[in-house]
Amino acid sequence: MFCYHDQFRQELAKSISMGIHQAFSLEIPWEKTYSLLGPTPSKDAGDMAFPLFIIAKDAKTNPAMAAKTLESIMTELPSFVTKKAAIGPYLNFFFDFSLIANKLIPDLISGSFFQQKLSENMPRTMIEYSQPNTHKELHVGHMRNLCYGDALIRLHRYAGFDIVASTFPGDVGTHVAKCLWYMKYHNQEAVPETRKGAWLGAMYSTAHNKLEAEKGTDKEAHNREQLTLILKQLEQKSGEFYELWKETRQWSIELMTDIYKWADVKFDVWYWESEVDSDSVKLAKEYYQKGLFIEDKGCIGVDLEPYKLGFCMLLKTDGNGLYATKDIELARRKFQDYHIEKNLYVVDKRQEHHFKQVFKVLELMGFENAKKCQHLQYDFVELPDGAMSSRKGNIIPLQSLIENMVKMIKEQYLARYTHDWSAEEIEKTAQIVAKGAIKYGMTRIDPAKKIVFDMQEWLKLDGESGPYIQYAYARINSMVNKLGAPKASDLKLDMPQEKDLVALLMNFHHVVQQATEQYKPSTLTAYLYDLSRAYNSFYAECPVGSSEEPIRSSRLMLSKATALTLKKGLSLLGIEAPERM
Repeated sequence: MFCYHDQFRQELAKSISMGIHQAFSLEIPWEKTYSLLGPTPSKDAGDMAFPLFIIAKDAKTNPAMAAKTLESIMTELPSFVTKKAAIGPYLNFFFDFSLIANKLIPDLISGSFFQQKLSENMPRTMIEYSQPNTHKELHVGHMRNLCYGDALIRLHRYAGFDIVASTFPGDVGTHVAKCLWYMKYHNQEAVPETRKGAWLGAMYSTAHNKLEAEKGTDKEAHNREQLTLILKQLEQKSGEFYELWKETRQWSIELMTDIYKWADVKFDVWYWESEVDSDSVKLAKEYYQKGLFIEDKGCIGVDLEPYKLGFCMLLKTDGNGLYATKDIELARRKFQDYHIEKNLYVVDKRQEHHFKQVFKVLELMGFENAKKCQHLQYDFVELPDGAMSSRKGNIIPLQSLIENMVKMIKEQYLARYTHDWSAEEIEKTAQIVAKGAIKYGMTRIDPAKKIVFDMQEWLKLDGESGPYIQYAYARINSMVNKLGAPKASDLKLDMPQEKDLVALLMNFHHVVQQATEQYKPSTLTAYLYDLSRAYNSFYAECPVGSSEEPIRSSRLMLSKATALTLKKGLSLLGIEAPERM
């Protein structure tokens, strides 16, 4: 369960529970009132609101009346609450943010705030994400899965979960056979010295298009025979195509590891389709012998019509398995190998039906952990002119994208520092900003919504982008370092912009909790954008260096706390904050 980490909400929740008992003779645990506390619709209405709908129902009165009654009864309030007001069915509370800041800001600056325990007794969880195919080129569309999964890993670990990060690349199947077929029988190009993995992707796309073009011709049957031969050699693990597969598979693995290293992504375990393939077929045959699986038109599978899920095919007429076959065996392995208690799959929405079938089959097999498997789906990444396809070759290769972004960042943002910064710092900063643009852009949108990739938009310093937030951090960091240590420790904050910042800072862990519970990093990206904008408003209206003490020190400490919170929030998305920019 998640802990009740916000000390201010805790104090207020306990006070409200006591007031409810006095007003209505109801025993409401403070943990319940804590969970019901939320924001007010506007700053004028207060800083936090408590809804009275549930209380009114139990007290047999209307919510507005219950709010007024609770307002009149509650006399013992936390020291930071300056006023309370019944507004419709809500009891709203107004805060003294200077008092809150004097407790909160020192903890943020010391780092102790970020060491709080956000959860306890959470299930050991495996999160499987980034399942690229070998013999294809990684493109910008793959980054949504990678960035989404990595953010979930970081959020869960920060919240205190015991997480196992896994990946399940596809290194066998028809797409591999197509690539090897073209290389063996039709390719006239020499294998390049570098970027062999990307070159394989071009081979696959060319092969697919050639096979499509030759359908219905006298070449089709011969092509099919050749592909079947390749697949049989891969299955039997012998022959020239098996040897070629081993060599070319390694090229793809090198491409994947290069991208993962660049993105600062690490997996605790790599599962491979080729390693699961044979055992998954054996498992399907075993359950066929037991009578759970049935034969239909030469195929073996499970009739899921009673559950409105159709027929789940597990073995084709040639005896080979399918994705479902492998996922069933993989689920068994995961729980056995790593003693996990929950299994999350980050896979796009096209596989919704697939996972419903797999989880139902696992349940019918008597797999006790079937209910602990969950599909986290997301929508696709498209270009402004439409969808991408590796088969058709209309993709933006990831390595090319990174190079173009880095080049643009150097030219548009960092060229002015050529005489002040070393070439190494310019290169490093450009890479950091490029990563920030991609990772923020891929996590900014709700997983259920489509992403339209636009490099120009994602690199803007004046919009909702990763570079915008990185730049906000770098500006604050530069100012704080220039002004030095504060001279006073007692914070005095009276301006509305100062109070807005403190209100956002105190809400950091609440946002992290929501993002983690709901599997939505977009909740955190929105918060970081709001925090950056709030600081810009503060900076415009509240001079820091030119102010008199103790205001100068108060604003300096508030600035430093904001910078550290931005840095921590970005890190939970896998984004580095450059020290200057």
